[in-house]
Amino acid sequence: MNYRDIYQRLQALSADYDREAFMQAYREMIVSASGWRKIFSENRDEQERNPLIPEIDMLLVAHIALTMDEYLQNQSAPLIIARDARINGETIAWVILSILAAQQRDIRYLSIASAPECFAYSSALPDSVFLYISASHNPIAHNGFKFGQQGGVFNQEISADLITRFRSIVEASSSVQRIQNRLESVSAERIKEILETSDRYKGEALDAYYELILRTHGIMDEDHPLRRNISSGRIGIVGELNGSARSVSIDRRLFESLSIPFLAFNDTPGNVVHEIVPEGENLDLCRALVEREHLKDPAFILGYVPDNDGDRGNIVYYDELLKKVKILSAQELFALIASIEGVLARRTHEKVAIAVNGPTSLMIDHIGEHFGIRVERVEVGEAHVVQAGEILRSQGYTVPLVGEGSNGGIILHPSRVRDPANTLLSLIKLLTDRELFSQVTRLRSPRPSLALAIRSLEKRSITGSFSKDAKLKIICKDHGRLKSAYERLFAKSFEKRKDELARSYGIFSYSQEQTEGVTCTPHGGAEHRHPPYTGGFKILLHDREGNVSDFLWMRGSGTEPVFRIMVDAQGDDTARHDELLSWHTDLVRAADKEAARN
Repeated sequence: MNYRDIYQRLQALSADYDREAFMQAYREMIVSASGWRKIFSENRDEQERNPLIPEIDMLLVAHIALTMDEYLQNQSAPLIIARDARINGETIAWVILSILAAQQRDIRYLSIASAPECFAYSSALPDSVFLYISASHNPIAHNGFKFGQQGGVFNQEISADLITRFRSIVEASSSVQRIQNRLESVSAERIKEILETSDRYKGEALDAYYELILRTHGIMDEDHPLRRNISSGRIGIVGELNGSARSVSIDRRLFESLSIPFLAFNDTPGNVVHEIVPEGENLDLCRALVEREHLKDPAFILGYVPDNDGDRGNIVYYDELLKKVKILSAQELFALIASIEGVLARRTHEKVAIAVNGPTSLMIDHIGEHFGIRVERVEVGEAHVVQAGEILRSQGYTVPLVGEGSNGGIILHPSRVRDPANTLLSLIKLLTDRELFSQVTRLRSPRPSLALAIRSLEKRSITGSFSKDAKLKIICKDHGRLKSAYERLFAKSFEKRKDELARSYGIFSYSQEQTEGVTCTPHGGAEHRHPPYTGGFKILLHDREGNVSDFLWMRGSGTEPVFRIMVDAQGDDTARHDELLSWHTDLVRAADKEAARN
C-alpha cells in the first residue's frame, strides 16, 4: 500500500467513524514520559507482522500528529521525523506526514534512522524538535512515539504538557473535523517534496551522528593518541543487527574509519529474525557468530545486538580464560563503562558525578566510593537521568555519563541518548590502554582482558530486567496504595524473620527509599512514611555495621502493563538472591490483594 492509499483511507475514516471504537483504541495506548506505546494490530497480537495498522488506529495516530502540530503552533523550528525499522512504521509515518505537511513548516523526514542518529541530528539543528516513531525493545507489532529536542527526549514538564494536550484533543469532538481540514489542505506535491528530500536529510543526520560520536570520545583529531590506540589494538566487532535501524546507520562507517574490523549480520532493515529485546537467548545468535568469526580471526572478540531503534545494544565477548563467548549482563556492562569513563574523567577533574536510575546495582555505589565519584539516584527513565546530569553539571560537577544500569543503558556526555557505539568504543579504550586497564581493574596484566575486567567487578546476584521473575501482573490500579500496603506487610514480615535473616545472611536492619522524577528520598520506616506515589520504591537491607548489603525494588512500568520487581543481592550466591526475590514477590502479591480490597 502506498502513501495515497493510506491518505484516502484516513480521509474516509475521519468523515465517518465509530467514536466508541476510537476511544477503546485510545484507552489501549500507554502514554507516559518514557514514551507512548501501543500494539498496532487488528487482533492485538504482539507478534503480527503487517505493514498496515487498523484504520481506527490510523485516526488515533492522526490525533497524535495534531497534538504535535498544536505544540509547534507558534514555533518556526525544523521538525525532524524518523522511525525505527518496524514493518508498520511506514504506515504510521505516512499518517503523521498527512497531518503535519498541511502546515508550511520545515519538515525533515529521515525515514528509517536509529534513535541516536535522529537525536544527534536534532542537536546539530538549533531549535529543532523531533518526533521519533518507535517502540524500542517491545515486540514487533508494537509501535510508539518519542518527542524531544536538542539531542534528548523532552523533560518531565514538557512531556506532561504534551500528554495533557493529547488527552484534550482526543476528548474534543472538534478534533476529527480539524484532522479532516488538514487532509483537505495538504497537497500531493507537498508530500512528494518531503519524500524526495528524505535522502538528503538522512545524509545530514548520519554526518551529525558520526561527528557527535567522535566528539564524545575526543577523537576528532586524526593524530589523537586515543585514536592511535584504538586503531592499533586490532579488536574486531560483530554486529548482529536483527533488522534494526542500525542496519542503515553509521556503524560500518564509524568502526572502519577507526581501523576496527567489523562484520555485520542480519543488516537488512525490517528483517527481524528473533525477538527484539536484546537479552538472554536473543543474544545466542550473536554469541555463535562471534565464536565462528573468532576461529577465523582471533581479533573478533566483541559482538552486539541492538533493539529495533538502536539505542540499546547488549554485548557478548570472548572469554579467553574459559575459551568461549559469554553474554555481558546489563548491570556488569554499566558498572564497567562507569568505571572506565569515571577514571578518565578523574584524571583531569576533581568533582566527578554520575546519575543512575533506582534499580542500578549497588556495584555502582562501591565504584563511586573507590574512585571518588558521586552517585546520584533518580527515577527510571532516560529523561530523568539526563535531567539529573544537567543539574549536577550546574552544580560544578563533571558528569561523564548517566544511565540505567538495570537495562545497560549508557549515555555518554555530550550525547543525551544511550548508544551501543559509545559503549563499544569505551570497551575498546579499556582493551587498548594498559594504564587505563590497571586503574579500572586494580590488576596488572601484560595484556588488557575483558574477562579479567569483569572478574574484577564486585560480585552481585541481580534479577535481570527482562527475566520472567522481574514482571508481575497485578490487580490494584493504584500503585501508591499497593506500595503503602507493602511497607506495612514488610515491616511485620521483617520482625518475624529478623533472627533468620541475621543468622543466614548477616542482615540486621533495613531502610526505605523512593524515587520520583529527579528526586530520591530516603526514609527510615513507618514513622517517616509518606505516600510512595508512582515512582520506584526500594527496601535497603543493612549488615551489622549499617552498610547496605542488598536491596529489593519495585515499580509499575511506564511503557508496559506490568509491575516490575528486582533484587540486588550481595555475592554470587544465587540462593541468597532467590530467597530474597521469593520473599519480595510474595509480599508484593499480598500487598496487591490487600490494596485491591480496600
